[in-house]
Amino acid sequence: MTDTNAIKISITDTIYTIIGILFCGFALKSFLVPNAFFDGGVTGISLLIHEIYHVNIAYVIIIANIPFIIMGGFQVNKTFAVKTFLAIVGVALCLLYIPYPEKITSDKLLVSIFGGVFMGTGIGLAIRGGCALDGIEVLALYTGKRISFTISEIILGINIVIFLIAAVKVGLPTSLYSIITYYTASRTINFVIEGLEEYTGVTIISGQNVLIKEMLVKQLSRGITIYKGERGFLKESFDVSHPVDIVFTVVTRLELRRLRNAVHEIDPKAFIFTSIIKEAAGGVLKRRARH
Repeated sequence: MTDTNAIKISITDTIYTIIGILFCGFALKSFLVPNAFFDGGVTGISLLIHEIYHVNIAYVIIIANIPFIIMGGFQVNKTFAVKTFLAIVGVALCLLYIPYPEKITSDKLLVSIFGGVFMGTGIGLAIRGGCALDGIEVLALYTGKRISFTISEIILGINIVIFLIAAVKVGLPTSLYSIITYYTASRTINFVIEGLEEYTGVTIISGQNVLIKEMLVKQLSRGITIYKGERGFLKESFDVSHPVDIVFTVVTRLELRRLRNAVHEIDPKAFIFTSIIKEAAGGVLKRRARH
């Protein structure tokens, strides 16, 4: 990587992180905190402590995240830990000094949805910038190496405990609305990180694979990978099989319908199945890899 590219990437990361910090501060100060709402993860723990003990949320967020930042230095790298610490301090400074509107609405449904949207946008942008505004995934990564649960299952379990405590301390209705906030935030994070160009892996098995390969490369301008396989093995003729090229390609979800239609025009009986790809770069993909 040249010095120029490194500088451009660093500037882009910084811009993403700063915008993410501003969005998170807005979500907390204008939606969640004044309405005693919660989120998942360390942010949810911080909001719960603030609500129960009335400690300034800006200080609680920093203190609550410190153990996970230290853990991130060992689990990811020191650069990630430093950037995450600075980002969380940035959120705290926003809460202390930026004059956000104190309380935009008291409508619980609006708070749960838009608080989640702004919070998810902020966290997602920070992730694109190479840091985190919530240490819960670092904990899940650390725990997942020692027990058999997946990271998603660990995060879900921790959040269930948070919302159960919230239900006991501040009431079930607020806890239920806060679950909507968490769900909205998590979906927004996925959208911000992946965008409309979230990639999908497509596997195609067809006797007309020669025409399908030509169509994918020449008409859709997609790169393809070929696996050698066999087709047949039907119940009434189990011993009969034929060699076949299994075609694999990667498209965005916006292109998936067009690809399906094009394949079925060639072979209406073609077997197609898809799989979600969290990150894709290189080859003939035009989108720049995230860092």
